[in-house]
Amino acid sequence: MNFELKTLSLAAAAAHKCDLLVVLVPEGFLPGSDVLSTMVAHALKQGDLEVKPGKLLQCYAPAGVAARRVVLLGCGAADAHAVRQAMQALAPSFKLPSVKRVALVFGTSAQRGAIGAAVRAVADGSYVYTATKTKAEPRALLRVTLGVPDAGAAQPEFATATAVAAGVEFAREWANRPANHATPTLVANAAKTLAKYPGVQCQVLGPTEVAKLGMGAFLAVAQGSDQPLRLVELRYNGAARTQAPVVLVGKGITFDTGGISLKPAAEMDEMKFDMGGAASVLGVFRALAELRPAINVVGLIPACENMPDGKAVKPGDVVTSMSGQTIEILNTDAEGRLVLCDALTYAARFKPAAVVDIATLTGACVVALGGLRSGLFASDDLLAAQLLSAGDAALDPCWRMPLDDEYAEGLKSNFADMANVAGRAGGSITAAKFLQRFVGDTPWAHLDIAGTAWKGGAAKGATGRPVGLLVHYLLERATVSTVKPKQKTRSRKSVA
Repeated sequence: MNFELKTLSLAAAAAHKCDLLVVLVPEGFLPGSDVLSTMVAHALKQGDLEVKPGKLLQCYAPAGVAARRVVLLGCGAADAHAVRQAMQALAPSFKLPSVKRVALVFGTSAQRGAIGAAVRAVADGSYVYTATKTKAEPRALLRVTLGVPDAGAAQPEFATATAVAAGVEFAREWANRPANHATPTLVANAAKTLAKYPGVQCQVLGPTEVAKLGMGAFLAVAQGSDQPLRLVELRYNGAARTQAPVVLVGKGITFDTGGISLKPAAEMDEMKFDMGGAASVLGVFRALAELRPAINVVGLIPACENMPDGKAVKPGDVVTSMSGQTIEILNTDAEGRLVLCDALTYAARFKPAAVVDIATLTGACVVALGGLRSGLFASDDLLAAQLLSAGDAALDPCWRMPLDDEYAEGLKSNFADMANVAGRAGGSITAAKFLQRFVGDTPWAHLDIAGTAWKGGAAKGATGRPVGLLVHYLLERATVSTVKPKQKTRSRKSVA
């Protein structure tokens, strides 16, 4: 699917040939003398249309309009939140087989973030998973035109939005795949495909290399599975070599049974989504490859399965992490922090400016925050503020949680330097306190996306979060470098 940005007034939009023309109608709409303005004014006067976000009127195109169908769509204040809410009401239309070309025209100047919200809504609404289906109809929508009063002024936001959409889709695709179609090896292969883009490099380590590094915690989780682990190292080099990178660490448990501490059977199939953190790192690099900002980024993905087996780690086992600290594994279903702790130790070799880990880590975070906001834990106030701001800008919000030292008391062990779990209370916080022991003095943040990485029920599937948050954060950090950003055209491909 291709997105394109054009300067289109309502008068010009009437001549635009497409299957579906969507006119976004804001509060205080001032009609002109063109046919579309007349339609909107008449619908508002008759009470058939409201400007409240999501209120819409569908109609066949009258004489003078080249589109086959027209939708007048209320978008309230025309800000990002209102546009997203409005577009969600139209989402089913983007999957209709008859809708191959769509034009979205803003009836007024779009506020900051509105274009990104529109692009993301169309991309999400038209996404179709087909990888393991033999009879699935592919995405019908081929081209989306965004019409705005000034395409030149809107180009930077449009470029970011389409790149994020591509990254989100890449993340969704890999998180959605069943575990037998997204093994650690296959996830590593997906990362390798990103190395075809300028500025992106990929290295993959296997069990032998990981053992030589002393990653005893990572190895302990992986030892119960016949699928060999993989440690993926992605690099995006967009700035001078002297610029310290940001390191992203994504939890890559490609299937989580809980190990010997076995999970209940109900909804265990959803544990294929336990590599949502890894998928988001892949998605971020997909977006970076398109945007090419002046920043250096490293992505680490410790990928393995957590399975019960005769070789599996047992409750009470003590393992030695790459940091040299020993860990008593009281619960094998708290495996994510075990693979992450070794990856966080490994991250220090890059001398990072900041480290952000992303993980579907705890059910406790779902209880605390539900599915709206990801949990944010940070050792550095500036880093926390940057991530919070980026999440708001990307409509991918998070909420800062506490990291008081007293929460770590429950991690004490009689038989090791620490236990991998504390009591039930404050479970998302104690998990973060565990991870904090492996980051040293580097500014560090942990995003617990257990509530936001996927949806259950009839709409079951990966969301691609928090790709948008992370890309916006990295773009804000990007500084002037010797590598010039790639020049962009106004036609961009959004499908990975």
